[in-house]
Amino acid sequence: TGVSGSGKSTLILDILSKALAKKFYRAKDEPGIHKSIKGLSNIDKVITIDQTPIGRTPRSNPATYTGIFTLIRDLFAGLPESKMLSYSAGTFSFNVKGDGRCEACGGEGYVTIPMHFLNDVYIECSECHGTRYTKDVLEIHYKDKNIAEILKMTVEESYKFFMHQKNIAEKLQILRNVGLGYLQLGQPATTLSGGEAQRIKLATELSRRSTGKTLYILDEPSTGLHFEDIKKLLHVLNQLVDKGNTVLIIEHNLDIIKSSDWIIDLGPEGGKAGGEVVAEGTVEDVIKVKKSWTGKYLKGVV
Repeated sequence: TGVSGSGKSTLILDILSKALAKKFYRAKDEPGIHKSIKGLSNIDKVITIDQTPIGRTPRSNPATYTGIFTLIRDLFAGLPESKMLSYSAGTFSFNVKGDGRCEACGGEGYVTIPMHFLNDVYIECSECHGTRYTKDVLEIHYKDKNIAEILKMTVEESYKFFMHQKNIAEKLQILRNVGLGYLQLGQPATTLSGGEAQRIKLATELSRRSTGKTLYILDEPSTGLHFEDIKKLLHVLNQLVDKGNTVLIIEHNLDIIKSSDWIIDLGPEGGKAGGEVVAEGTVEDVIKVKKSWTGKYLKGVV
């Protein structure tokens, strides 16, 4: 914790995250200057979940990133009508050239108009009208819905729809747990906020088996969240900790800060007046430190 510019991102993302990535994954990025990092034997895996986009084109979406779409395509490929027409899972992919996708837009559903000095403009494809697929593929239905209609469903709607498909429902449940029930499965990555992208990454990691000695690093995961969604996020983070993992968060949200086991408060101010450890310890310890801005504000919520 700490005021803006106090050195939180430098310490956690530029030094710790990069140093651990270099040790565990032989990453090439050089960490910031530091003396040493102790206690590395207590973890065997590090996962940094930041707010960078999950993809840079409309072809990337929550369903493809989390792996849900692979399961849905396998389900469609296994339908009797698909088998009769020799359709494979690739037929239902908008990334496979010359199969079931609309070739006019390359399976994007949009046609890109490049703008030299501005962001590119996306216009709905006149051939497939944004569905991404050929008419033949859209004739295949599962429970009265074709693949394009499923991509337009929200996570909440699709959870009810796939209730009896256990492997799909489990992944959708995790997206619901991190407060993303309102997102469309096929919502283009280019339209997602940084906070949404970060929680999609978190959901993807949650669906994988943790070793129980994993360090998760998150950069302000509460950005743009309603109070109810913050409660859901806290529940998910606590589940990770209960399994023996460590969650390290850069955060300004007082609800998340007061729920932490240990706080490291940087400051006392931003820029040149920052970079020092002002306080560390439990919530009660930080409140006692007069120099800590975080401590002052925590007094009002604890």
